[in-house]
Amino acid sequence: METQDTSLKTQSLNNSTPNIKLTAIAFAVSAALSGQVYAAETELDTLVVDGAELASDANPYSEPGAAYKAKKMSDSKYTRDIAETPKTITVLTKDSIEESGKTDLESILSAQPGITLGTGEGGNSFGDRYIIRGYEARSDVYTDGLREPGLITRETFALEQVEISKGPSSTFGGRGTTGGAVNSVTKKASYDEDFASVGATLGTDSKTRLTLDANKAVSDEFAVRINALTSQSDTDRVDDAVDQEGFLISSVYEPNSDVTISADYYYFRADDKKDPGHSYDSDTGTFDKYDYVGQDGLDFQKSEADIATVKVEAYLTDDLRVENKTRFGETLNDYIVSTYSATRDNNLRQFTGWQENQYVGNQTNFIFDAELFGKKHSIVTGVEYANEKTDIGNYSVTTDNSFSIDPYNAQNNLWEGSVTRSDVTKAVELNTLSAYLMDTVTLSDDWEVHGGIRYDYFDYDGFVAATTDRQGNPVAEKNYNFSDGFFNGHLGAVFSPWEHGNIYATWSTSSNINGGEVDAVSSCGYGGVCVDSDGNYANAEPEQSTNLELGTKWNVMDHKLLLTAAAFQITKDDVIEGDNDSYASGGSLNTGKNRVHGVEFGMSGNLTDKVSVQAGLALMKSKTLESYDEELVGLPKANFADRSVNIQAKYQFTPAFAFGAVATYSSGMIGGQPDTGTDSDNKTPSYSVYDVFATYQVNKDFDLQANVQNITDKEYYTAIYRGGAIAYLGAGRSASVTAKYKF
Repeated sequence: METQDTSLKTQSLNNSTPNIKLTAIAFAVSAALSGQVYAAETELDTLVVDGAELASDANPYSEPGAAYKAKKMSDSKYTRDIAETPKTITVLTKDSIEESGKTDLESILSAQPGITLGTGEGGNSFGDRYIIRGYEARSDVYTDGLREPGLITRETFALEQVEISKGPSSTFGGRGTTGGAVNSVTKKASYDEDFASVGATLGTDSKTRLTLDANKAVSDEFAVRINALTSQSDTDRVDDAVDQEGFLISSVYEPNSDVTISADYYYFRADDKKDPGHSYDSDTGTFDKYDYVGQDGLDFQKSEADIATVKVEAYLTDDLRVENKTRFGETLNDYIVSTYSATRDNNLRQFTGWQENQYVGNQTNFIFDAELFGKKHSIVTGVEYANEKTDIGNYSVTTDNSFSIDPYNAQNNLWEGSVTRSDVTKAVELNTLSAYLMDTVTLSDDWEVHGGIRYDYFDYDGFVAATTDRQGNPVAEKNYNFSDGFFNGHLGAVFSPWEHGNIYATWSTSSNINGGEVDAVSSCGYGGVCVDSDGNYANAEPEQSTNLELGTKWNVMDHKLLLTAAAFQITKDDVIEGDNDSYASGGSLNTGKNRVHGVEFGMSGNLTDKVSVQAGLALMKSKTLESYDEELVGLPKANFADRSVNIQAKYQFTPAFAFGAVATYSSGMIGGQPDTGTDSDNKTPSYSVYDVFATYQVNKDFDLQANVQNITDKEYYTAIYRGGAIAYLGAGRSASVTAKYKF
């Protein structure tokens, strides 16, 4: 056992070596200064792609001349442009992200149609937790096509774009991915040219944010790029709410025209405070609106990430190339979160935990474009290996002074005491070996067929230390060991007799093992290992999900605007409902079945020469079809919004000046247990939130941007604890100004 004095609360979880941070800062300063020198040595300010002029730091995946429209996915397993892929895909480009003014991935994704947030609770860590089309997706987060370890806070300073694929996607991503997956695409080094830019943001709530983006082409064959961040701010309720720093160093080496080697290292540290929001009285259905009650000197939420990736690409022939990606990552998530609970005798309620994750992954893809049997084929085949390790513990809090929590005057909440960090209480190691084959066949000028199959084999090893139950009775140490494997596939057809549009139909599947959410370990209700009344867990069938989708995509306005519409239905079968969870008694394994169906519309690109837009609308319904508890059949899913809308639009008033707005709407959501029908009366109200922004290009090197978030200061809730008691409060009104100078 290790005791920590509260005066050390701002230290890194593992006392990260200061030399690493100093090296990062020195590198960033050096890059910024050298930028002034090498800028004078090059006259390359723009690139020309497909006949369109791009800024030196432009997103290579976007449609030239349409900053809000992505043309293609970064993942090589997608062999066609987004407009030709039979799948609902939403891509947020670098420009749309930056102009929105949102800098954390959680707030960006929570505003997107069909995506809601889950709360950090006793069974899973506080951190970025996404729910896509009603299905848990906290483990379905990828960076540059490889799964990302851990449930941590994620920033956007080093991102080119964020790709959201909807519907079961196990062929592409492996286990889970029931509602979809999120892939963050990082900024890469370029040997085409030199550039550097420094950004500074000042805002309300003492916000300061500094960023650096510098690329140096050392030679025609080698380049290095650094993106760096330091950010601090309060919120309207919390002092010292955000304290973050990080950098991404990437490099690329091309010894000849057939071989490219790239590598990057991502470093991130966050020492934040979590504001759960307000108390919810489930008996009266009312929200108790009080001040932030997080304890000064006690509450914290720390995130750490060290992730290194190496990628090798080589053309073996003109038609065949191979790519290999290897990643090693370590992340840490560490927190004490205090909240006031009116339903628990008006007491302070504390959530504590620490989680250390290690990930080793390797993916090899062969991409083959050729004429076979008189038809054009784009074949992708590959193998993937992943090793995921997670250690979990918690904190015990000892209070030395006696005081009563005052939820309406935070200054009265003066805590004194000590914090003890536990040893490992839960651990899991999951090894995965996968193989897959995909093909896109051009049958004629009007028809293309997409298909694929994947096999995943898992070896699961879980551990729960000896403990005591809520009544103080001893509980023996437990071990969970089993292996499993399953196939998944997808099949789709695209019919495009028109020059600018198509219709498509697709079928896809996904599967998940018992305990597939590795951060939950033995917490059955949160995706951890479930055990039935006979102690059985290894023989649980994999949960199976199937998606049917019929849609259409249209490239209009000279391919500068993409319009999409799709009707879909996801059915999840063999849902594991276990009886060792305190929220579900009397259940057994694989007794559940549920369904989500709806329609989704999207728009991205240029409406006119002066109007850019990124918009989406999702209308969905959910229903429990089968359950061990017959009273739950017919009920909707929890953490699910029937209707959600997001519209971001910008008007280029003059060549130098533009202004825009963002509107977000979500219907109310019921709290409850994931993947089980809910009859709870705990429900958040619907809400609409509006943001505004403006940009001004002072000259070719200097630009300004102003943002006001939640301009009406709307009070709204983004999620509700599944048992009630806590409702997450959305961000209040804030304003900021950002200046960016390019060397």
